[in-house]
Formats: sequence, C-alpha cells, structure tokens
Amino acid sequence: MGVFDSGYGGLTVLKELVSLLPEYDYYYLGDNARAPYGPRSFDTVYEYTLQAVKWFFAQGCPLVILACNTASAKALRTIQQNDLPSLGPEKRVLGVIRPTAEVIGDYTTSGHIGLFGTEGTVQSGSYVLEIQKTFPELKVTQEACPMWVPLVENNEHHLPGSNYFILKHVQHLMQQDPAIDTVLLACTHYPLLEPSIRSFLPENVQVISQGAITARALQEYLKRHPAMDAALSKGGGRHFFTTGHPGDFNHKATLFYEQPVEAQKIALV
Repeated sequence: MGVFDSGYGGLTVLKELVSLLPEYDYYYLGDNARAPYGPRSFDTVYEYTLQAVKWFFAQGCPLVILACNTASAKALRTIQQNDLPSLGPEKRVLGVIRPTAEVIGDYTTSGHIGLFGTEGTVQSGSYVLEIQKTFPELKVTQEACPMWVPLVENNEHHLPGSNYFILKHVQHLMQQDPAIDTVLLACTHYPLLEPSIRSFLPENVQVISQGAITARALQEYLKRHPAMDAALSKGGGRHFFTTGHPGDFNHKATLFYEQPVEAQKIALV
C-alpha cells in the first residue's frame, strides 16, 4: 500500500501502521521538493496530491493512505469523487481526518475539543465538518500553528527557543475555550512536539495523536473489505521515496520513523 505526505510527518503514521500491520508491503512517498503544503491553495494541493496518487497506482499500489492532514483536507474528497472512477474504480484513497473525527468524541468528558493544525487544515474546516457528523454536540476550537512544522523539519523543536512558539499557541487555544479537556494534534509532524505541548497544557487536558487511530481504522477497514486486503502484497517490505534530496530525507526521516531509512528520488509530474 502507498503512504503519502508532503514531507516527513506521514512517517509518524507509517510507524504505527507498520507496528500494527507489519505483514504488508509499504511504499512511502514524501513530496519534500514542494513542501510544505499547509500554505498552498486548494487547487495546488489537489494537483500535487493527485500526481502522487497516480504515481502510487503506477507502482501497483491499489490502496493509498494520505498521511497528510492538508492533503486529506484539500484534495481527498475531490480525488475520491472525481478521479477514482476513471483511474480505477477498484482502487481506494483514504485519509487521516475521518478516522480521527469518528472517535475523537470518545475521549472527551467536557464535550470541548481543541485542535492544533496547519493553516491549510484549519482554514478548510474539514475537521469541524467531519466531527459534527458523528458528534454534533461537541464544541471544536481550532488553532493554526504555522511555525510548528518548520521547527520540526529543521530539528529545532527540542531547543529552548521553540517553546515560545509552542506556548503562544497553547495559551491562545485555551484562552478561547478554557473548558477544553482533549486536544487533537491534527498534523502528523506534531507528535514530535507532544512533550512540550503537554507541559504547557493543564494537567486534566489529554493530547491525542493520529498515528495509532489511523492504524486501527485501517485494520478494521481491511477486515470489512477482504477483496482489498487480498489485493495488497504481504512481504513485509518498506520502500521510501522522495521528490527532494535523498540524503536530506534519510537524515531527517529518522526523527519521525525512529529507524534508518534509505530513500530513492522520484519526480512527480
């Protein structure tokens, strides 16, 4: 199966997929040459994501996971509705937003959810819409954190100076709604910031990451769709690709995947 992200963050999802479903073969692609996707327009994110999906299909991947919140928010629905019928009705493209939205209400007792995300994810309103479908009674407060991804990708997130940007957004979120008792990290980069985020939140507030939720949702999906499960190869292979510099990718990827990787460079057109 294919796992796609604009850069490195999707590796935190891949890590959980591999942990829960190790028997499958995985192709991971980071579009590092054109990252970040967060500030880009809907049309651009859709174009880039569709190129990636077509590349995965050409490699023989019948199932693609968009392990990128921005791509899931800005491109997934259009690809599913407009492109899959012609690209391959038997193929599937899934995202990370819906699985998370379908369970987030189970974590809160106050009914007040906080969400940290990129500008693109927050502006799309996708999480609010999806959460309301399952949990219409919840109040969702969003906070865009444009500096958090650069902090992580430049390996600055563990330095004291990063705390300024983390504390700023944590305080602003909680000021908007002090009743929040559950915070969702709606960007796959943010788990690397989780210790700092937790340190600035009140003790009663829990922090939810997406990797494990996505993995469990995929496991259930494959149980419900045995034909797709049968179409996926099961050799335990891990293959990494980037549109950027492979050396840079290999170095930074270990921060997210927590294992050495060796990527090949490809071009998306």
